[in-house]
Amino acid sequence: MISPARVLVIDDDPALLSSVVAALGAEGFAVKGLPDGSELPEALRAFVPDLVVLDWMLPGASGIRLAATVRTSSDAAVVMLTARDELDDRLRGFAEGVDDYVVKPFSVAELLARIGAVLRRRGRIPAVIEVADLVVDPEAAVTTRSGVALDLTATEQRLLTFLAESRGRTVSKTQILTQVWGYDDYDPNLVEVHLSSLRKKMEREGPRLIHTVRGLGYRMSA
Repeated sequence: MISPARVLVIDDDPALLSSVVAALGAEGFAVKGLPDGSELPEALRAFVPDLVVLDWMLPGASGIRLAATVRTSSDAAVVMLTARDELDDRLRGFAEGVDDYVVKPFSVAELLARIGAVLRRRGRIPAVIEVADLVVDPEAAVTTRSGVALDLTATEQRLLTFLAESRGRTVSKTQILTQVWGYDDYDPNLVEVHLSSLRKKMEREGPRLIHTVRGLGYRMSA
């Protein structure tokens, strides 16, 4: 049986650090939190993380410098938390081996989804996602329900994958637009149209799994 993926979180905001560590722990990850990068080398040796979440703006060594340390000292993935969303900054981060970015302010659901996607690509958590009788395989772009393959479009598959990765948590239309379409300024009705089609296909094989949370968004749960 595969051991829990290990995630190291470094952020100097105590409230944010506490909430991210708690959320990761609730998802079954082995997790360690640090307020700055001074203990990073020791944590890489002793904790041996599979993934490191780094705040870009840290006291002392910046997150981007710490990302270079991670890359040269371990094979851990890096997800960067940043308020800097300029292309040059992101390109610099990717050059230092950053695997993904989450732009502040963000929801914990978005961060967990991004972490899950990176770890799945690296084979550290199961490639398939199961919610009740629904099985989503993001890599193969295949979904079954009660053993029956669902005939989904590419967009519906991406939408369902994001909702499954965020299962149990409410995600807003803006978060869905950003994660599925890559932009947050499309017409929110786009989400409703695709969700309606997706629900019809899913509910031919079983009860509703994608629930509307009035005024907030959507949540996938059995």
